[in-house]
Amino acid sequence: MHTLCVYCGSRLGSDPAFAAAAGELGSICARKGIDIVYGGGRAGLMGTLAEAALAAGGRVIGIIPQFMEGLELAHPGLTRLEVVNTMHERKHRMATLADAFVALPGGIGTLEELAEILAWRQLALHHKPVGLLNTNGFYAPLLHFLNSMGSSDFLPSAMVSELQVAPSAEELLQRLG
Repeated sequence: MHTLCVYCGSRLGSDPAFAAAAGELGSICARKGIDIVYGGGRAGLMGTLAEAALAAGGRVIGIIPQFMEGLELAHPGLTRLEVVNTMHERKHRMATLADAFVALPGGIGTLEELAEILAWRQLALHHKPVGLLNTNGFYAPLLHFLNSMGSSDFLPSAMVSELQVAPSAEELLQRLG
């Protein structure tokens, strides 16, 4: 794996462990020579992830829509910042650059990005691994729901079993290969 796409919140969330996990993932990726591609923001877990990777000598590529850059939401110190026209272009570009995908805690945007990349995998538009950094059980309700979708025959059982889930960045990266 050379490039990891990370979906995460533009807020820090209520649990300090979320920011610690984002920083840990950024630092470990830098140490392992794994580039990070993410949404290009400077706030919240996005900013924490980018800062940690950059501080450890890693490469961080941000993909941000023009309207967000105009609101001064872009991280100013990235290795590379690509400005695209739409959110759809952003997600497509991030997916194109990535060898694997990870979702950290986040809000509706993170959930939407995760759902789309899982849908693309189900449709065989990509065969890249997808993982959840399940910090303090953040994704337990979603995993329960996905299992319910599977047991109700709305989701192939392989979709749930192929999703890599771990409580720590190090363990998750090992599972992703």
